[in-house]
Amino acid sequence: MTAADIPGAAAAAAARSLSVRGLHAGYGEVLVLRGVDIDVREAAITAVLGANGAGKSTLMQVLAGLIAPSAGQITLAGKPIGATPTHQRVASGIVLVPEGRKVFPELTVRENLMLGAVTPHARPGRDAMMAQVCTLFPRLQERMEQAGGTLSGGEQQMLALGRGLMARPNVLLLDEPTLGLAPAIARQIFRIVPRLRAMGITVLIAEQDLHRTLKIADHAYVLENGVVVAQGAGRDLERDPAVRRAYLGHD
Repeated sequence: MTAADIPGAAAAAAARSLSVRGLHAGYGEVLVLRGVDIDVREAAITAVLGANGAGKSTLMQVLAGLIAPSAGQITLAGKPIGATPTHQRVASGIVLVPEGRKVFPELTVRENLMLGAVTPHARPGRDAMMAQVCTLFPRLQERMEQAGGTLSGGEQQMLALGRGLMARPNVLLLDEPTLGLAPAIARQIFRIVPRLRAMGITVLIAEQDLHRTLKIADHAYVLENGVVVAQGAGRDLERDPAVRRAYLGHD
């Protein structure tokens, strides 16, 4: 049975994989997120968009358990996880691919990927997921025995994404996956993310590239100074005149 088979509010709850309500968070006395509400729907692409400093990365780190919120609630499949430590969130299927790639430079591509599959949740499907990663990123298969630090920036981003997939995520958090990449590599990343949705993975992507992200997002939220200032279906936001003027730079 799918959520579509369940009538009324129960269907909406079943389709809501990750929810945030009234989230406040920051660094010490500096408040970055101010009452953020978002819903990340199951097996869909949800985007969090905004300029540098809007609070996107802070939100991702809070969801991953790296920053404790000062107020608000986070639920996964209806269960509160706001106090759940990071390693338990990973074990439950919440996996962060952080901004800046952060691969292990002295380990080989294969070793980097295998580190993604260390949890009991991931180990049983390790070989099958490795095959899928190689299908998504043929370049990684060519460089399996090469040190991660010798890869190009784009290849390191593929490796970071592949390592995240090796954890067999239910919810994949992608923090600025195209930041600093050459345009051709960025386009490749935007082609791959919809394939993750087709694999049944729930994706939350934080990006500055509003135009390309809105084309692939099922639903999107626009953050400004830690507050959600717009939300809606990706295609609708892309066509919204106010959003186009303020965030896409044209009418």
